[in-house]
Amino acid sequence: MVGMKQEFRQSQNLVMTQALQQSIKLLQLSAVELQEYIDEELEKNPLLTKDETESDEHPNEVGADEPTVDAASSDEDEPRIEAKEIEVTDSDYSVNEELVSDSYGDEWSEGESISISAGVQGASGGYDDDGEGYGIESASARDKTLREHLLEQIHMDITDAAQLLIAEKLTDMLDETGYLREDTATLADNLGATKAEIEAVIVLLQQMEPVGVFARSLTECLRLQLKDMDRLDPVMETFLDNIEMMGSGDLQGLRKKCNADMEDFTQMIADIRRCNPKPGLGFASEDVQAVIPDVIVRRAKAGGWHLELNPDAMPRVLINRQYSADVGARAGDKEAKKFVSEQMANANWLIKALDQRANTILKVATEIVTQQDKFLQHGIRFLKPLVLKDIAAAVGMHESTISRVTTSKFMATPRGTLELKFFFTSSINAGTGANDFSSKTVQYYIKELVNAEDPKDILSDDAIVKRLKDRNIDVARRTVTKYREEMNIPSSVVRRRQKANSA
Repeated sequence: MVGMKQEFRQSQNLVMTQALQQSIKLLQLSAVELQEYIDEELEKNPLLTKDETESDEHPNEVGADEPTVDAASSDEDEPRIEAKEIEVTDSDYSVNEELVSDSYGDEWSEGESISISAGVQGASGGYDDDGEGYGIESASARDKTLREHLLEQIHMDITDAAQLLIAEKLTDMLDETGYLREDTATLADNLGATKAEIEAVIVLLQQMEPVGVFARSLTECLRLQLKDMDRLDPVMETFLDNIEMMGSGDLQGLRKKCNADMEDFTQMIADIRRCNPKPGLGFASEDVQAVIPDVIVRRAKAGGWHLELNPDAMPRVLINRQYSADVGARAGDKEAKKFVSEQMANANWLIKALDQRANTILKVATEIVTQQDKFLQHGIRFLKPLVLKDIAAAVGMHESTISRVTTSKFMATPRGTLELKFFFTSSINAGTGANDFSSKTVQYYIKELVNAEDPKDILSDDAIVKRLKDRNIDVARRTVTKYREEMNIPSSVVRRRQKANSA
């Protein structure tokens, strides 16, 4: 017979209270999601009210006579949040060079006029003049915005971090028709990139679907589509170079320019009409919503960096204590008093949770800026290897907390508005006595070496390894091969053949 006995066991379990779960949820919300959450709380809790008073010009700056209150009630003992000013020492990088920002001086004509019907893209990629022929692909396209459609392709095809950042910024610059009309010189300057680097990314983006996006003129848009249809020959190039003659109705003069007979000329016009002059219009309309940075970073007067929370991203709520007192005084039963008590507790918790969230974001952002000082000064080439564990150890938090803080949070910097996740990258060992390099930085150098190579002296992967060692970057040949393939850079054999053919 099996005996029965009673035992006492002691064990430790992590029990997440509802308040803790809500705090974690609050921490990982984006600025837009946080505002929606606050609006819901304001509707549910009659004791809460939004602070509608206008803040000072720079409410969170250090040195102000009175530090401002963010997400705090009217009581004097409520939490206060101040901006941070940090002084970053110049760490020893083995490569002390700055990126040169070339001005993007290319201009394109905005006055081209051509009589081409904006057809509808069908399953084959062509367009129907009659506007009928929407297939499954077209219906699917209308369910997505152009930006969503492009970003899916970009994140699948582009793996280099620097190129990915440039690609996302260029996508944000597109107009509704899919054209890239804004000057990219400012973008190059902000990112510390060169004109050649911006152009290289544009070439990659112009391979995306729908064909013709990221064109900077009507002629370039048509050229991309005709090339995709394998109809871009020298005669068609002449046609496109003089396409304004078609817009003005001088078809006879255009045919003479092309030195084409009537049959070929008619076929060229038919090919042109198959193109879509506005490739971005086949997608769902998008309500443009600017990214709201959670933290603003700018250079401090005394050197280093000045960080402050963006008041537009940090909702300010107050407790209406007068209303609470009035309701409490009139409450005649236990249920009413219990309701007031619960709502007061919830309101106090929310205010303290908002304060904790803001302080955590500022603390993490400060450490990121400290770590990535070189990037902010000189550009993508100097992005330092950084992982969540590094920040967690520096600020005394768990990695999971850092992950939540850096998700869907943005920082406005001299290099543009960047997601906090952008600053994290793996590392490559440097030579003796030098700092490790970000994998993104190593990829940048590989691309730089390939772009600068002599057509008569194409670099093999082994040669690239040696060139990197000259820069005190210790990397294996297989790593160079891996990075080269990730960036869609052909092998030395293919590059030698390509450059020989283009010479």
